[in-house]
Amino acid sequence: MEWHFGPETGSPFWLERARTLEFDPRTDVKTHEDLKLFPNVAAELRNVRVEDLIPRGYGARPDAVGVFESGGTTGAPKRVVLLRDWLDRMLATSNANLDAHGFERGANWLGIVPTGPHIVGEYFRRSADTHGTRGFTIDLDPRWVKRLIAQGKGRDAGAYAEHLIDQAEFVLRSQDIGVLTITPSLLERLAQRDDLVELVNEKVHAIRWGGTQLDPDSRHLYRTEIFPGTVLCGNYGSTMILGMAGERPGLPDPGPCVFDAPSPYVTFSVVDPENLRTVGYGERGRVLVSHVSKSFLLPNNLERDLATRVAPPEDGVGDSVADIAPVAVFENETVIEGVY
Repeated sequence: MEWHFGPETGSPFWLERARTLEFDPRTDVKTHEDLKLFPNVAAELRNVRVEDLIPRGYGARPDAVGVFESGGTTGAPKRVVLLRDWLDRMLATSNANLDAHGFERGANWLGIVPTGPHIVGEYFRRSADTHGTRGFTIDLDPRWVKRLIAQGKGRDAGAYAEHLIDQAEFVLRSQDIGVLTITPSLLERLAQRDDLVELVNEKVHAIRWGGTQLDPDSRHLYRTEIFPGTVLCGNYGSTMILGMAGERPGLPDPGPCVFDAPSPYVTFSVVDPENLRTVGYGERGRVLVSHVSKSFLLPNNLERDLATRVAPPEDGVGDSVADIAPVAVFENETVIEGVY
């Protein structure tokens, strides 16, 4: 709090916003629970100058990797700045999680992922470089798919999804691919092509899926019957989190996929959206996310996802989450998952 609200180190956005708060973050916020004093300011990030989001403590030339946006499917997109020190920390955490799941180091990666302005493409490339050797990408435009679906053009959206799988097939047949990064929706389409299933089982040793939902039955089917010799591992994240939560290693099969937040920097709470009170373990609620790192501060961001509350690891802060699914309506807009 001293860093983010000190006049020499805090960002222009938070230094200005602090004037409107009914408390003093530098003296009143001492614990994780105290973060609930903050209002949810995520919607304000639609119009803030990105320069005003960078803490002054980074100096005149901060090492910014890039500017990234939320999906933009429930109103104008929100923007964040990814600074290198946070990227390095997130990659180290993510790579350690992949090691725990048995991902082989040094493999070529293939990703059917969005590129800019979405942060997932940046994380894919960096993960492929640091955990693997090189990354092959198939560009995915989720905003276009969601627009097609919203306009009642589901057939066109389906054709676009098949186009993505066609491109992935060409890379899989011509290159040595050890890790496939893909969304649950596209993995389902790939699994409907017997020749591609055979190819993946022959070449790919690990599949990393990312998106909102992969139900336990489908996850069990992929792991035991469709891709039985392949490691299947999920990650849950968003641009507003500025990162991702990895699947907990060693989960029983069948069973829900549990995600552990990279706490204490990013924490989850599963809450009743009406009063923001934490629900009981095993109960459903909305995911409330707080990001508190040197590079970024965004407390009490009510995400558009529903989840089941799970106890965190022994050294974890906040909650872990399972059975992720989108809400039907978010910020007065209908949520369309599209290729996610």
